[in-house]
Amino acid sequence: MEPVIIVLIILVVLVFIALIKTIQVIPQASAAIVERFGRYTRTLNAGLNIVVPFIDTIRNRIDLREQVVPFPPQPVITQDNLVVNIDTVIYYQVTDARAATYEVASYIQAIEQLTVTTLRNIIGGMDLERTLTSREEINAALRGVLDEATGKWGIRVNRVELKAIEPPTSIQDSMEKQMRADRDKRAAILTAEGTRQAAILTAEGEKQSAILRAEGEAKAAALRAEGEAQAVRTVFEAIHAGDADQKLLSYQYLQMLPKIAEGDANKLWIVPSEIGDALKGLSGAMGNFGGMGGGSGSNGGGSDSPKERREKPSID
Repeated sequence: MEPVIIVLIILVVLVFIALIKTIQVIPQASAAIVERFGRYTRTLNAGLNIVVPFIDTIRNRIDLREQVVPFPPQPVITQDNLVVNIDTVIYYQVTDARAATYEVASYIQAIEQLTVTTLRNIIGGMDLERTLTSREEINAALRGVLDEATGKWGIRVNRVELKAIEPPTSIQDSMEKQMRADRDKRAAILTAEGTRQAAILTAEGEKQSAILRAEGEAKAAALRAEGEAQAVRTVFEAIHAGDADQKLLSYQYLQMLPKIAEGDANKLWIVPSEIGDALKGLSGAMGNFGGMGGGSGSNGGGSDSPKERREKPSID
C-alpha cells in the first residue's frame, strides 16, 4: 500500500503544479509574452489566462505604464568647443510588448545610448549661450528623434527633459562676474535715474513755490495799492467835503512828500514844480497866523470864527 500512496501523492503534486502553470493571472497595465517550444505564441493581457503547462512558458512580463528613467550626466561639446555636462530624464511607455521583447535586446540601454548620441548632435550645432537658453528647443528636437527611432521597438517617448546644464567652472565664474557687473550697472542706472528724478521734482517744486510767492507778492502789492488809492480817495473826498483852502492843501502836500520818498526801490525822486507854490502858500499862512496872533492880543484876546477868517482879505 505504501508505494501506491506515494504514487498518489506524486500525482497530486504534479496536478497541483500543472494547475499553477495552467492558470496565469496578469495584473492591470501589464502584459506577458508566451512562447511555445521557444517560439512566440501570443501576448497575455491583464486578467485570468490559461496556458498549456510544460509546453507554454512565460518569456517576459512587461509593465505598460509610463516609465521615468533619469540618465547620468553626459559630457557634450558645444559649437564653441566648450564641454558641458547635461542630465536628461526620459518619459516613455511600452505600446507593443512583443516588439519591446524581440526587436531590441534592452530598450532601456538603447534609449540611453540614442539619447546621448542625439544630444551630442543637437548641442554640437549650438554655442554655449544658445544651449543655456534653448531648453525647449533641445527637448523638442530630442523627443522627435527618439520617438521616431523607438517606434519600431514598441516604445513611445512622451517627454524629454533636461534636468541640468553645467558649463565648466571657469565659464561659471565668468558668467557670475558678468551677472554681477550687470546688476551693478543696473543699480547705478537706477540710482542715477532716481537722483535725476529727485532733482527734477525739487526744481519743479522750487519753480512752483517761486511762482506762487510771486503771485502772492503781486496780489499783496495790488491790494496795498488799492488800499492806498482808496485812502487817497477818502482823504480827497474828506478835503473836498470840508471845502479846504489853498493853504491847507499846501500843508497836506508837504506832509505827503516824505511818504513819496519811502521805499527801498526809490533811488531817485523828482521834486515837482508845484512845491514852490505850496511853500509860498504855507509861508503866507504862517504870516497870517502871526499877524492874527498880534491882533488878537491888542483886541483883548478875541478870535474870529473860521468863516470870518476865510472872508478876511489876505495880508499879503
